[in-house]
Amino acid sequence: MSTTNTAPVTRPTLDNWISIVSLGVIWGGTFMIVAIALRCYGPVTVAAARVALGGLALVGLALASGRPFPRLDGLLVAFLLGLGLLNAALPFLLLAWGQQHVPSAFAGLSMAVLPLFLLPLAHVFVPGDQLTPRRSAGFGMGLIGAVVLLGPGVLAAGEGDLAALGRLACIAATLCYAVSSIMTRRCPPMDATWLSAAILVVAALGLVPAMLWFEGVPGPATPGQMGAIVALGLVPTALAGLLRVRIIRTAGPGFMTLVNYQVPVWSIVFGVTLLGEDLPGRFYVALALIAGGLFVSQSGRKT
Repeated sequence: MSTTNTAPVTRPTLDNWISIVSLGVIWGGTFMIVAIALRCYGPVTVAAARVALGGLALVGLALASGRPFPRLDGLLVAFLLGLGLLNAALPFLLLAWGQQHVPSAFAGLSMAVLPLFLLPLAHVFVPGDQLTPRRSAGFGMGLIGAVVLLGPGVLAAGEGDLAALGRLACIAATLCYAVSSIMTRRCPPMDATWLSAAILVVAALGLVPAMLWFEGVPGPATPGQMGAIVALGLVPTALAGLLRVRIIRTAGPGFMTLVNYQVPVWSIVFGVTLLGEDLPGRFYVALALIAGGLFVSQSGRKT
């Protein structure tokens, strides 16, 4: 068995394109659903419920479809522990905490910053995803957009400035996703369904005890809020997690960044139209700069 999955990036298939569009809509609506769930449940409970329900769903799918159970070794276990932390537990918790203090649309906008972290990482760790001058220019343009998105004085934010800290939490979540994308690409070969399930199970082993310690056993809520929790576990966590792993391992983490064109737009659409969020003008300026940077960085791709 090969120890790493570092095959050169291949041309995306029709299935990859359908998956990337589906992910854009699913993840764009996730932040609205999180905002609904946070009206009754705490951030640790929301994050823990996502990974626990999603993990159960994917384990059931793997068993029902007869997927062979992977052979575990030390390297694979280390990757699974790292992915459980950086691909699920930490970013889900950061986003849920951050969304207590920022609009859901901001959390969606922050996902557009992911390529700023991913491009230099992929340059080092992924064959075929080198950081060309064109991508560097797009990186710089997107970086300006990220600064505009965060707003003035964010680096000097104290404990009393929860909105600024919430923005930083959302941006930190994107860094987790960038690192985990590279780790997913380099993870030893493993069935995609079991890999997605294992990531969520590992995250649940950490978040469920944390939920019980900090927030206790979740109680009943309105049907809409309880439905939001279930939906978070099954759709943007289990289903989308499976799609994400398949895309990264077949088309590469660079192609995966194309979802970032869609997520901010859908998060704004859902947040403004369904939640009635009022967004400052700089959010739209930041979106234009980040989208422009993404376009410049991706326009030179051969895939």
